[in-house]
Amino acid sequence: MITTHNLGFPRIGSHRELKFALESFWRGESSAKDLTDTGRQLRIRHWQHQSKLSFVPVGDFSFYDQVLDMSVMLGHLPARVQQSQGSALDKYFRIARGRTAGDSDCSCVRAGEMTKWFDTNYHYIVPEIDGDTAFSLDPERLLQQVKEAQAAGYRAKPVIIGPVTYLWLSKVKDDTDKLSLLSKLLPQYLALLNLLFEAGVSWVQIDEPILVTELDLDWQQALQQSYAALAASPANVLLATYFGALKDNLALAASLPVAGLHVDGLACGDEVDGLVQRLTNDQVLSVGVINGRNVWKTDLKQTLNWLQPIYQQLKGRLWLAPSCSLLHVPVDLSTEAAMDPTLRSWLAFAQQKLEELNLLAVALTDGEDKVARQLKENQLAIDSRRQSDLVHCDAVQRRLQGVNESDAERYSGYTARAAQQKKALDLPLFPTTTIGSFPQTAEIRAIRRQFKAGDLTEQDYKTKVQQEIAACVAEQEALGLDVFVHGEPERNDMVEYFGEQLSGYGFSKYGWVQSYGSRCVKPPIIYGDIARTQALTVDWTSYARSLTNKPMKGMLTGPVTMLNWSFVRDDQSREQTCRQLALAIRDEVQALEAAGVNIIQIDEAALREGLPLRRSEWQYYLDWAVGSFRLAANGVADSTQIHTHMCYSDFNDIMPAIAAMDADVITIETSRSDMVLLDAFDQFSYPNQIGPGVYDIHSPNVPSAEQMVELMQLAAERIPAERLWVNPDCGLKTRRWEEVKPALKNMVQAAEQLRESYAEAV
Repeated sequence: MITTHNLGFPRIGSHRELKFALESFWRGESSAKDLTDTGRQLRIRHWQHQSKLSFVPVGDFSFYDQVLDMSVMLGHLPARVQQSQGSALDKYFRIARGRTAGDSDCSCVRAGEMTKWFDTNYHYIVPEIDGDTAFSLDPERLLQQVKEAQAAGYRAKPVIIGPVTYLWLSKVKDDTDKLSLLSKLLPQYLALLNLLFEAGVSWVQIDEPILVTELDLDWQQALQQSYAALAASPANVLLATYFGALKDNLALAASLPVAGLHVDGLACGDEVDGLVQRLTNDQVLSVGVINGRNVWKTDLKQTLNWLQPIYQQLKGRLWLAPSCSLLHVPVDLSTEAAMDPTLRSWLAFAQQKLEELNLLAVALTDGEDKVARQLKENQLAIDSRRQSDLVHCDAVQRRLQGVNESDAERYSGYTARAAQQKKALDLPLFPTTTIGSFPQTAEIRAIRRQFKAGDLTEQDYKTKVQQEIAACVAEQEALGLDVFVHGEPERNDMVEYFGEQLSGYGFSKYGWVQSYGSRCVKPPIIYGDIARTQALTVDWTSYARSLTNKPMKGMLTGPVTMLNWSFVRDDQSREQTCRQLALAIRDEVQALEAAGVNIIQIDEAALREGLPLRRSEWQYYLDWAVGSFRLAANGVADSTQIHTHMCYSDFNDIMPAIAAMDADVITIETSRSDMVLLDAFDQFSYPNQIGPGVYDIHSPNVPSAEQMVELMQLAAERIPAERLWVNPDCGLKTRRWEEVKPALKNMVQAAEQLRESYAEAV
């Protein structure tokens, strides 16, 4: 039988068991033992799901994220956490979220910075490096999980992040050269490999996804140095790359002294023949043949036709796997009984993808006749999707063809617009606002659940949601905010909510995917052409506007974020799909303006994560992504103020593109990074208004007014005070009112102090 393996499995559980266990522990309702028991049960269950594989991944399970786990294993946590009291688990959660179970405001610490994992919507805690950085191996967690897998009868393949990728992902806090730490890091990796070999492990998967990025000579040499050093271990290393093609790194990857190389066959299919020729006769080539990032069924016949000649050359040296970890897809399609059967027939979640992998292995080794029925069923599903009337809409295609350049332009430049908006809105210096959502309480979730189940009439549902909106407006009045939002009680998710009201979208009931920690999202599925067929937010926003004399901000999700946070159809370009989304959002923007809403926020939280991993390919993406935002936003009068929001990404290297979006106000995350993201403004004169987030909403910590003032003072050194807003760094839906109220009260106090300090300077 051909060797099959997996790079990683979704860790949250098919019904989000890990999420609920984590949140129960953080609230102090369960013990550390309860949490670790849940983790053990999930690992065993997930290995059972992968029991047909030749190897099961070990170490892919995490209580928060795998990069943080690697930092812990390397003994590499910031001093502020190392010096805190408590268990190793307590320190782990303090760097992840600022506190652990039982911590109070006085015992919390600053959480680690969080950013996106390559070009995915998964977040990781960024390792921090400075001149005092040292490493000290602590392999117990991984070794224990290896023992668990072996005791259950599985061949364990530990999964770890490679030393060069780990340094590349880290953030330097002073002038230390990242690569100067490689000589300290490699002995820890070598010791780990030796310990794993002694524990009976034959293969270790080391992930170096930076091999699909553009690397300068220093980083290329670092890879050569690292794997020359690690070759001293008797453990077989499978070097894993994913998310892209190797391109100019192909020769480098093929030359590294490892026992095997894994490549993303979906991204670098045309490179496989070259790799077959370059690898030695005792090296394994693992090819990722199942899409680990999207939910569409694999065309098994087409894949087999491609694999057959490769298998004839390599025989037992050909391994098969998904393209990357299955962390990025839902767990099990079989739970989706309520889904439209036609759409369901086109899909494969993590467990189904492993079934596809097994079918390919059987077909290659034993012949296609052995799985003829399954191959026929697969082909029928592939053909059904290609031919379905559900996918294509002539009216949408015609409208898109009619778009012209003027549709993406405002009537006047920013300076003229700002003057009109200042007169219309009459806002104070350092205006305060929030990013859109307020806490999603159990009561709010129950209301939505009852309505979907048919237990509430439409009128009762409307009444209850309006009551929640009224409560949010009253809280904002009491807090003294300057620009209000309606609080979004009707929204289950910032993408799914909008997708549910657009044509071309499908949905799962249990299709949860981890975003970070206990935060899970349920990405909708774009299967066809997209159009707005009804109002999306106008009624709720108009009702909120009727309750106050303060400006009410309409809240929308932008087309690029709708695209990047959905499972996207693969039968047309992402650019074309994004432009369809832009036209749908444009219709809603104009409807809000017609209803009297003169501040409209169009969130583009996912703009940067869509960047290609190679810088040379950035401009093409940015051109159509920014163009899509402008198409959505720019059909309004100059007096209407357009906001956008971005979170948890480094923007310094795409500031010209962000400026080209020409939003009147942009809000970004800067609290965890201590305003370091604003360093970009030292070199780039950003022309419009900006709200650098001063309240880290991904932590339960409540910042003081003094802390917020200090952050805004740093911002005012780079951006004129008259163009600064004061706001949290993201929406507040994941926080509790007990945290939100004092934090926003402090934020308003901070704005008042800033007005006093800067009034004369403006």
